[in-house]
Amino acid sequence: MTKWKIALLTVAILLCVSMGFSQSRRVVPTPTPIPTPEDDTLRIPTEEIKLNVLAFNDKGDFVGDVKGDDLVITEDNILHQPTSVRRIPANVLIVMDTGGELRVIKSLDQTRKVARAVTEALRPGDVVSIMDYAEKPEIVAEWTSDKDEMKAAIARTNFGRRSSFVDALKMATNFLTRSGRDNKHLVLITDGTDSGGRQSERFDALQRLMTTDITVHVISYTSMESSAMDDRARVITNSPPPVAIPDEVRATLPNGAKDKGVKIGPTINLDRAMINKVRAHKSDLEKAQQQLEQVAENTNGEFLVPETTDEMDDKAPLVARMIDSSYVVTYVPKVPVVATRGVAERNIQVTSKRPGLVVQSRRRLLIAQK
Repeated sequence: MTKWKIALLTVAILLCVSMGFSQSRRVVPTPTPIPTPEDDTLRIPTEEIKLNVLAFNDKGDFVGDVKGDDLVITEDNILHQPTSVRRIPANVLIVMDTGGELRVIKSLDQTRKVARAVTEALRPGDVVSIMDYAEKPEIVAEWTSDKDEMKAAIARTNFGRRSSFVDALKMATNFLTRSGRDNKHLVLITDGTDSGGRQSERFDALQRLMTTDITVHVISYTSMESSAMDDRARVITNSPPPVAIPDEVRATLPNGAKDKGVKIGPTINLDRAMINKVRAHKSDLEKAQQQLEQVAENTNGEFLVPETTDEMDDKAPLVARMIDSSYVVTYVPKVPVVATRGVAERNIQVTSKRPGLVVQSRRRLLIAQK
């Protein structure tokens, strides 16, 4: 073999070795996996609506063995079956209105008396918290099932010159909502007026309350206070002038410092500003009564508007009876709340399939989309 042939053969061998080495170092890219089409997966949110449903027999006595098969739920004319029916102790927040500039009938002693009547009539095992409000709302006692502690808390409530109803309503809603408890009840012993007026804020606070699963019961001073305002809104009146010192303060004064009494008979009231203030307050009482009645009705609560304090005392235990006749009923709506935007309004009716069983539930529910 000649030298030039040997040279050519050597070059060919080197080229083959070089190409093989290059092929061995080549990085083969890993195939990109085809993503799973998660975005195309249909997700149906599971929503559950809670209702407090009252159950009685045809004699008005509480029925203690209600089951899911006994009930039918109609939501906006669509039939549903309950997913659960539970009988659990009640969680009750009692809110006591202890203030107000123009109060005549409403007093701290009367409000305390009514609150005690409610707590004494509740079933053993029910849990109660106490709030009062005058200048500002305050939680007087956290949750307790001890009735002696309830009475002691009621006795610690204080009176004031103003009425912060809107603030109390907001605090009460937050307090109950954040508690994480079921079978929640709010008992308002109030005339529903606010010293700052705040009509639109009061409406909004009541509407927000209706987006919760809280049952609202009202023992209202509105009718008594409104009747007391009638005569005082006239120029010539047979009512005595308003007392300058509330009864709660007057009772603490020595005998010599107490009022000597007032004139009985026709009185001419020349204080036009006061007359206008009284008339405005009477109008506010009438609006408050309408709103309180509506929220009680739409949350399946009891609304009491007594004409006298004796009637108020006698009927207060009825609220406890209604509270202790409640079941917590849940169902999943067939039209999800996410199908609507903002706040969904649902008209709800619960009826009985069981002979002799009478049930009562809320009529209107506002559901806030989360």
